[in-house]
Amino acid sequence: MTDKPIALISGAAQGIGLACANALADDGYKVILADIKETVMAEAEQLDGAGYICDFSDVDAIKALFDMIEREHGPVSALVNNAGIAMPGDFLSYDLDAFDTVLGVNLRGVFVATQRAAQTMVAKGIEGAIVNMSSINAQVAIPAIPAYCASKGGVMQLTKVAALALAKNNIRVNAVGPGSIDTEMMAGVNANPDAFKTAMSRTPLGRPGGAKEIGDVVAFLCSSKASYVTGETIYVDGGRLGLNYTC
Repeated sequence: MTDKPIALISGAAQGIGLACANALADDGYKVILADIKETVMAEAEQLDGAGYICDFSDVDAIKALFDMIEREHGPVSALVNNAGIAMPGDFLSYDLDAFDTVLGVNLRGVFVATQRAAQTMVAKGIEGAIVNMSSINAQVAIPAIPAYCASKGGVMQLTKVAALALAKNNIRVNAVGPGSIDTEMMAGVNANPDAFKTAMSRTPLGRPGGAKEIGDVVAFLCSSKASYVTGETIYVDGGRLGLNYTC
């Protein structure tokens, strides 16, 4: 058990999830990192936290993860639902199994983890914070990632629903919507000068965001500085959603 508040971050082996874990550790949380990748264990050790292997498409695995964390460390007071996948493909031939797989991680997994975390928060009177990782693709769309866009739109609405349902318990639920962030998911764009130029032409600040810039916003939403913020999606996109034209 620990005297520190506990934060669970899914999809935390790298990129945005790992940046969120770093930011929350800096804010005094005992961080629990979960991911399907085994490298999460070493990353957790670096942060003096704990690492767990978990497939966030597996409902039973998610519930078992919370049981284990509560037994070994204590209840979670901050949850960051960051695990997500994309699986691009042509719209006309897009595979239904792929669509279900993406929604299983990106939307159903978020619901299951949010519900399970909230059950303990309510039972123990914890005024917790939950942050879901949405995307600018909750608002705008890319035809090659139909399931991803649909899932992130769902996350935006699920965030509002959960915020309303849990407000009476002083549990805040918000989301963060990244734009073009310099992570592994953007590696293909970064390696293609034309694709990179196109991406930056629709980003007014003219550069990709860093994973730390997302982590810092997540940490803010988990902190008392955001004590009157719930049901919101904060878009961290370098101004992209406000742009009405491209250069």
